[in-house]
Amino acid sequence: MSRPAKRAASTREAATKKRSARAEGGEPGALVEVGARAPAFNLRGGDGKKHALAAYKGTPVVLYFYPRDQTPGCTQEACDFRDSHREIVRSGGVVLGISPDSTDSHGDFAASLGLPFVLLSDEPSAEGIPAVCDRYGVWQKKSMYGKSFMGVVRTTYLIDGRGRVARRWDRVSVRGHADDVVSALRALA
Repeated sequence: MSRPAKRAASTREAATKKRSARAEGGEPGALVEVGARAPAFNLRGGDGKKHALAAYKGTPVVLYFYPRDQTPGCTQEACDFRDSHREIVRSGGVVLGISPDSTDSHGDFAASLGLPFVLLSDEPSAEGIPAVCDRYGVWQKKSMYGKSFMGVVRTTYLIDGRGRVARRWDRVSVRGHADDVVSALRALA
């Protein structure tokens, strides 16, 4: 094997090992810092349509990541954003939720709760990693009942009309969170 071919094979092997390590609970992507450009995405929503961050240029976006449809904390968070939706729209913003659940699951979840905003599906790749969750740094090691696993850590980004992160809430506690987001959105204006 030639030297360039060996180098290429070695690079492919390293990338494969890295993907495997990530799927098995290795280091997640870093959270996007305040002031940084928000990573682009184009995901299908529970409404069956594709939604790209670029389509919201000029509009503040409340982008919230949550672990799973139909669970108590995620249901409460969705309902709180639903109940605050009128105020978010009055403040010039839109709400988008993202989780690794399927578009069918999102459609059912949104319909059951009467959500006036779209839930986007970031289904995991063959390696088990949802790409957008990873790019935003919310795909992290978690533990429950003494067991470690990779999953979405509840995080919200407020993205300004220029596509930059204006505010970030990490490891969100649901109670009062939607009110905090509305206050931050008003401060953007």
